[in-house]
Amino acid sequence: MAKDGNDTQGGKQAKHETDDMLGEGKADLFEDPVADLPGFNQTSSRIAIAGHPLHAMSVAFPIALTFCNFGADLFYWWTGDVFWARAALWAAGMAFLIGVAAAFTGTLELLFVPGIRARAAAWTHAGIAVVLLSILGANWGYRLYGYEDAVLPYGILLSAFSVVMVGATGWHGGRLVFDYHLGTSDTGN
Repeated sequence: MAKDGNDTQGGKQAKHETDDMLGEGKADLFEDPVADLPGFNQTSSRIAIAGHPLHAMSVAFPIALTFCNFGADLFYWWTGDVFWARAALWAAGMAFLIGVAAAFTGTLELLFVPGIRARAAAWTHAGIAVVLLSILGANWGYRLYGYEDAVLPYGILLSAFSVVMVGATGWHGGRLVFDYHLGTSDTGN
């Protein structure tokens, strides 16, 4: 079916109206409304010692201990040596306790730095980190009363899930630091 002159003319008119709407206001249409909030660009860490952000420094320990916990569970499964079950208990407990301290510093950053608080990605990272802490706490609590019997099967499954959650939490945290420069220090060069 061929288009008549009115259809073609109407199509051109609609295109011109769209171009006029996007012309001067084009930048406003695609602008992030959150970027206009006061303090959006204030992203440097306030919870720091000599310019070194505490949250960024403290998260390395629970991450490493979570991997150690999973590794100790695997070694216990492989060798049957009670030492590895005991090492997994200590790694799970310390991952949880130091993770709570890291979460405390991260929560302070989230609450006190307006540029961090304004971004949805920071809240996503915080939510995943809370789930991770819950799993780490459950893993440690499960092992407290009989660490050798706790490894197989549920202890090693909790450890494996903790490693997956550390990956998700770390990926989001890394994006906040490296892509958005959140929670970093502006005192360096």
